[in-house]
Amino acid sequence: MLAIDPIVAEYAQPSIYSRRQPEKTPLFQAVLGNLESWLEERWEDPPAQYVEREFRNYLKCGILAHGFARAHCEQCGHDFLIAFSCKGRGVCSSCCSRRMAEIAAHLVDHVIPYFPVRQWVLSLPKRLRYYIHHNAKLCSKVLRIFMNEINKQLHSCSDSPLDSQFGGVSFLQRFGSRLNVHPHYHSCVIEGLFSVQNEEVRFHEAVITNTDIYAVEKRVRKRVIRLFCRHGLLLKEEADNMLRWDHSGFSLDGSVLIEADDREGLERLIRYCSRPPFSGSRLRTEADGKLLYIPPKPGTRGKCLLSLTPMELIERVAQLIPPPRKHRHHYHGVFAPNSPLRRHVVRLAMSQPKIIRTDCPETEEEEKRKPSSYTWAKLIARIYETLPLGAHSHFVGSS
Repeated sequence: MLAIDPIVAEYAQPSIYSRRQPEKTPLFQAVLGNLESWLEERWEDPPAQYVEREFRNYLKCGILAHGFARAHCEQCGHDFLIAFSCKGRGVCSSCCSRRMAEIAAHLVDHVIPYFPVRQWVLSLPKRLRYYIHHNAKLCSKVLRIFMNEINKQLHSCSDSPLDSQFGGVSFLQRFGSRLNVHPHYHSCVIEGLFSVQNEEVRFHEAVITNTDIYAVEKRVRKRVIRLFCRHGLLLKEEADNMLRWDHSGFSLDGSVLIEADDREGLERLIRYCSRPPFSGSRLRTEADGKLLYIPPKPGTRGKCLLSLTPMELIERVAQLIPPPRKHRHHYHGVFAPNSPLRRHVVRLAMSQPKIIRTDCPETEEEEKRKPSSYTWAKLIARIYETLPLGAHSHFVGSS
């Protein structure tokens, strides 16, 4: 018997939970009725095996015929079934949303301490996005350059020691708002640096201005263009032109700053950075059989709605499926697994400590807490404020 954790009740409000029915969604019906035809049409240029596997697993997600667990309420005697999930990474918006919520909850509760966090968003020119999308090593090198320049700027904007370190988490988004391939970086970086003084971790706050953000963009543009030239992906004439142009396609936005005590805002920001490629709730079926996708924002030419045939939809979604065994988010600086300061810094996130600044040397003893594992019931209660299993429910078996 697995009783429902009482932590769920901390977030949940009285509501009615109903099982999702993916078989009734436009995406499921489009994939079910056209996947075989799409694979047959692509026989000369077949998709990668993980793409086909992702689609086939999606057709089993949330379907009771492919396995379920039975939950029982001891108070009212009611039983209901919970279908197994596919745990996919690109097609199933439900599983992707759960992973998004789990990552955000973990980072907010157990990793990022109570200090200001700035979001840095880097976009590259269209002629370079293809290589970033298909070359994982090149993608990592660009991210390393990006983080290195942010680290330099934080040092120049604070009075921290030379050996101080920054902390951040980066997410690679491979998609745009219109089901298009658009790889770009979202990074949540602590607005300051950490150092060790007298065997104690100290925080040195930095002050970043719009001028500093523009300076980082210029240096990133120069180093990334040189990187592509060294790999033979850009001609020297093209590189010189891109360095001279005012609008070269490089874009760096750092306007979003989350204050230290705004933990709900930080969790919403991380959910946005780790969100799925698309939302299934934005799909509609038209009378002629086509699918209408409603983007969150209009395109460059002012078009808001996207009309696609089922085959076109599958083709677009297939391009957005990330390859397996590739990290979706990366830790930098003091958050890196091999950093000697990681255990000291993340401890601050688990106990809401008194903020230690360079002009306030006194500190308080921090209470240790073990990181918790987030079950799907906790995440549903945390996001939707509804208790999915009821206060007296427990699992009694699976099939």
